Amino acid sequence: MSFKYTPNTLKKLEELYEEARYIIRYEKGNFNSGYCILEERRVVVINKFFSIEGRINALLEILPTIKVKEEELSGEMLKWYNQLKAEPSDPSLQTKMDM
Repeated sequence: MSFKYTPNTLKKLEELYEEARYIIRYEKGNFNSGYCILEERRVVVINKFFSIEGRINALLEILPTIKVKEEELSGEMLKWYNQLKAEPSDPSLQTKMDM
């Protein structure tokens, strides 16, 4: 599965994190990788100066490292999450994923 780097894709990823009970914040800071994960608080902080593509790539990079309770995801979101998990994270990958 691949996708386009669009605001719609970013919104869909943000909804996935919301259903997984994570809060995404876009702020400035000294991030070595462009993001920070606060596991105890279930907060993901991403560099606010990232472009849409950078934000999507950061969220995709973080996804395998967080704990997602699949039973809490809606049917459509669970299907999409499983597709994301099955694909290796390749930031250069660009095709269609708009749902």
